[in-house]
Amino acid sequence: MEENRMKRNECLAQTVIKGLQSRNMSGYYVEDKETALKQALELIDEGSTISMGGCVSAHEIGLVQALEEGNYRYLDRAKMEPREALLAAYDSDVFLSSANAMTNDGILVNIDGNSNRVSCIAQGPKKVIFIVGMNKICADLDSAMKRARNVAAPINAQRFDIQTPCKETGRCFDCKSMDTICCQFLITRFSRHAGRIHVILVNDELGF
Repeated sequence: MEENRMKRNECLAQTVIKGLQSRNMSGYYVEDKETALKQALELIDEGSTISMGGCVSAHEIGLVQALEEGNYRYLDRAKMEPREALLAAYDSDVFLSSANAMTNDGILVNIDGNSNRVSCIAQGPKKVIFIVGMNKICADLDSAMKRARNVAAPINAQRFDIQTPCKETGRCFDCKSMDTICCQFLITRFSRHAGRIHVILVNDELGF
């Protein structure tokens, strides 16, 4: 069963990578977390300044630990003032992120509360590296949006001391709560800057 899933994911990943290439973005497929870590480090020059939002997937593959222990300038936003962290991220060499969902033809979907993550994906950092588990690949933009709103956002809400309908019910209510974490929606369908956006597809369930 596991072998069949891997074969399916590899075939699907090649479709996604072709879609990314048609959108002026780069894609890579790896079979496990260890290879994902190796691929990510190959894309990051030593001495680089690296920032990120709340990228659980980067922690799960061991990338954050590797950056903290290696010859890199990793910006830990938990140790910085919010605005200081935001401005430093815009000027960083590399920004790490995942995607809340992704279409099988290479469109990335992200939802944000404070907008620090989606704004850095859109512009600022010289390079953006996405770590995306194959569990986040969807058939089309509509299903990707539904996944982002009804799967990723309700799970993400559980991490915070907030009161939103999705935290209580597990599904999106398109709420206007002051605690909403769905303030900004970013659909990344093309990059004008060749070599800026890189997506590492991992044959594993990462993040949410």
